[in-house]
Amino acid sequence: MGELIERVDEHDHVLGMVERSEAVRNGWLYRMAMVLVRDPQGRCLVHRRPRDSSRFPGQYSWLVAGAVGIGESYEEAAARELLEELGTRAPVRPVFKFRCEGELSPYWFAVHEAVIEPQSVAANGDEIAWHDWLSEEELAEVIHQWPFVSDSRDAHQRYRALQKRLGDAEARKHSDV
Repeated sequence: MGELIERVDEHDHVLGMVERSEAVRNGWLYRMAMVLVRDPQGRCLVHRRPRDSSRFPGQYSWLVAGAVGIGESYEEAAARELLEELGTRAPVRPVFKFRCEGELSPYWFAVHEAVIEPQSVAANGDEIAWHDWLSEEELAEVIHQWPFVSDSRDAHQRYRALQKRLGDAEARKHSDV
């Protein structure tokens, strides 16, 4: 039996349990948890998937990601993925969620943030072939130059737009003082 996940509807309400491969094959919505990993200096962890990976071989991402399991919250799944892929534990903070059409299938995409010390990374070679820490400016440059997973690029565009909206709102709030 394959990986079991919860099939969800357009409003992210659980419809039942299915195998992830069945959800992908049928284009059914399910849940994915992503983690934007930063170091204390604010740099983002960027990684490349192994060339023999079944999903997105050799492509880059700025998010550690995985499907949300049965009965698991987005936050629990994000913390689990952090441990499975980077070998470290850290609090995860929800940032935003959106319905992603996905390169393989549609899903609800919940992005979280975590801050970790670079030396705490013990990358799982089955998931991560290479990683480095980039500033947001460096990431914004390479995300259009390197072969990034398309869903990762979509999330980056949404994240930058959110940062701009929050920054603009914060600037307006302080300009009224």
